[in-house]
Amino acid sequence: MRIPRPPIYHAGLALFVAVLTAPAPAQLVPAPERNAGEGGGPYERLAIRGCMLIDGTGGPPRGPVTILVRGNRIVSIGRFAGRADRTINATGMYAMPGFVDMHAHLGDGKKAPRAEYVYKLWLAHGVTTVRGVPLGPHAFTKSEQARSAANRIVAPRIFNYQRPHQFDTPQQATEWVEKMAKDGLDGLKLGAERPEIMRALCHTAKVRGLGSVAHLAQNGVAQMNALDAARAELRSVTHFYGHFEALLRDHTVQPYPPNHNYDDEQMRFAQAARLWDQVHPPGTPQWDAYLKAHRELGTVWCPTLAIYSASRDLMRARTAEWHATYTLPSLWDYFQPSRKAHGSYWFDWTTHDEVAWRNFYRVWMRLVNDYKKLGGRITTGADAGFIYKTYGFAYIEELEMLQEAGLHPLEVIRAATMNGALTLMEPKHRPIEFGVLRKGMLADIVLVGENPLANLKVLYGTGHPRLNAQDVVERVGGIRWTIKDGIVYDAKQLLADVAAMVTEEKRARAGQAADTGR
Repeated sequence: MRIPRPPIYHAGLALFVAVLTAPAPAQLVPAPERNAGEGGGPYERLAIRGCMLIDGTGGPPRGPVTILVRGNRIVSIGRFAGRADRTINATGMYAMPGFVDMHAHLGDGKKAPRAEYVYKLWLAHGVTTVRGVPLGPHAFTKSEQARSAANRIVAPRIFNYQRPHQFDTPQQATEWVEKMAKDGLDGLKLGAERPEIMRALCHTAKVRGLGSVAHLAQNGVAQMNALDAARAELRSVTHFYGHFEALLRDHTVQPYPPNHNYDDEQMRFAQAARLWDQVHPPGTPQWDAYLKAHRELGTVWCPTLAIYSASRDLMRARTAEWHATYTLPSLWDYFQPSRKAHGSYWFDWTTHDEVAWRNFYRVWMRLVNDYKKLGGRITTGADAGFIYKTYGFAYIEELEMLQEAGLHPLEVIRAATMNGALTLMEPKHRPIEFGVLRKGMLADIVLVGENPLANLKVLYGTGHPRLNAQDVVERVGGIRWTIKDGIVYDAKQLLADVAAMVTEEKRARAGQAADTGR
């Protein structure tokens, strides 16, 4: 008998019913203290010799160069013939800035209780900075953020965005933002707010130097679509919600079928894709005017293409080769069809549903690419931990899907690096310190032994199968080194640590099953 799970709070996709101080559904386990064998440095002099440089700005690769790091800062890129405390022979490797995941959540006590599991998957895939939206409850995230900043744990740099309470008046919303700004919050993750509440939240956040991002949930977009929200001073829109509703051709609300029930998750997600042919088509005056309005407002888009991709090909997502080794059994259980686990909406997923999503993706990707071509800023976020998306691996899939949308790989890497850094630092009117490889920047660096511009698949932890000259299939790629804040992490060892956690849970389950059978 399947034991029903309680409803799960997820700021990216779930019904927006949780409040800031609500506990996680079950206890999250903080990351353990970093031990002496986890990561090397920071060093007085770290020399990364002989690499090709992709600096994150969109400029072409160049090299070979030597990157010299002192402590946690890049001090030169070019030639260096002096002594180093540690040298990485990066001949044939490509160096990029550490990646920024702009839509990050930890798991919970039911599906992935150990923060260490998620952090190591992120770092193993080059993610050195995350925007938690939220990462977890405020007190938990604040603690993990401080421990990561001090490099006491093996974890990316953390930005703490939280979901506000539900407010009755704009004054209450303003007072809450003021209080949270004093408590060190980095930004707000908003949902289906009433227009007057949205305006108060976004304006106060802007004045106090906080960022703002919104999942404009379907139960609120009739009052506030993406353009309405941007005009209310919202800084960033995540997912696709609110874009299509602003472009509806014949209606002002989505024309749901009479029997629609938003709380039925299969119905909810199946209907989301039915908007693809309800909007003003690409290239029409209305389409172009919508994009130009966002560009003038400076809205940042974080499309999170990968998180919904199982909707267009469920079998592909279920059979991804990394699940067996790197997906926890508890997380795998959460992914299975369930009326209780959020995002597990595969009650009876049909060809009709997948075709609708394939059509939807064509329009959605065109919208994203057209915004990019107009000069709009695109960032990258995975929203992993739902819908068959395992942490780290989902982030690389997001990069691939941005290329599918029409971004050149250099544009993809810029979205994954510089664009994320700009978006995180702009609210505080500070220059970026990560996201670009140049003198003076923090030493957040990704090193991979293959050219990612030729094939983004080489960034997956499982690498890429390729037939060599001896007619033998070999695995190539996988990130080799991830450097965060001057500390050098062996990406292969991080993956081995994750695999050991998965094996540990499988053995524990097998033991429990044996005990039950006695």
